[in-house]
Amino acid sequence: MEEKLKESKINEPPTVYGNHYTYADYLNFTFDEMVEIIKGKIYRMSPAPTSLHQMVSRNLCGMLYNYLKGKKCKMYNAPFDVILPVKGKDFMESDRVVQPDIVVICDTEKIKERGCFGSPDFIIEILSPHTTKKDIQTKYELYEESGVKEYWIVEPRNQTAEVFVLENDKYKRISTYVEDDIVPCHTLPGLEFDLKEVFE
Repeated sequence: MEEKLKESKINEPPTVYGNHYTYADYLNFTFDEMVEIIKGKIYRMSPAPTSLHQMVSRNLCGMLYNYLKGKKCKMYNAPFDVILPVKGKDFMESDRVVQPDIVVICDTEKIKERGCFGSPDFIIEILSPHTTKKDIQTKYELYEESGVKEYWIVEPRNQTAEVFVLENDKYKRISTYVEDDIVPCHTLPGLEFDLKEVFE
């Protein structure tokens, strides 16, 4: 587990920015690869997504696009910066800058030219081998603390979707859905995902 964690973390540039990074630092990064900042630490994004990952992302985005057409909520897919709030700090001081696979934002005041400044309503992360621990543990805790109302972890290889909904500031696990299931979205009433189509 320790080795996997090391693989997902990029070496920090010595003394350039210090050991705790913020969105202000992020804007000055000159890395050749995309990174995220989670509670001040830099994490490397996974290598180019696999064809399976991209297919699942495309299918989910297509379903969301059709549902959201003409509605207030907006959908974005990676790469798209989400700067999460930190109590008592402005967004330049936020040490939480992520690029979820798919986000839905219903408060359009949060959408700026450079990304989403605030917590999205709905986030989907699609697992890949290099991001499993980060998505299941690190980002789960981050999104819960940040008030993301609904979080899905989609696993393309096993064809599952694990659904969490925020209740009293804590995630409640709704279920782990499998290939034949129809999965309701709790944040967007009336929206359902047929997992056969998601993994088609």
